[in-house]
Amino acid sequence: MTHRLDGLEKAELVKRVPDPSDRRSTLIRLTDQGFNLIEKAVEAHVENGHRLLNVLDESELQTLNSLLRKLLVSLAED
Repeated sequence: MTHRLDGLEKAELVKRVPDPSDRRSTLIRLTDQGFNLIEKAVEAHVENGHRLLNVLDESELQTLNSLLRKLLVSLAED
C-alpha cells in the first residue's frame, strides 16, 4: 500500500497530512489534481455506460434489468 501511495503522492494526486486526533497516524487526502482525475474517470465511466446501453431497445433493456436483478439476488443469498 505504501508503494502505491508513494506513486500517487509523487504524481501529486494525494498528499499525506498528520492526523490531528492521533499523532502516530497519517491521513491521505486527495489533491485538487487528484479530485479532478476522479471526476474525469467518473464522467468517462458514465458515458461508457450510456454508450453501451444505447444499443439496446426497450425490450432488451428490460431483459437485461431482469437478469441483473436475478444475479444480485443470487449474490445477496450467498
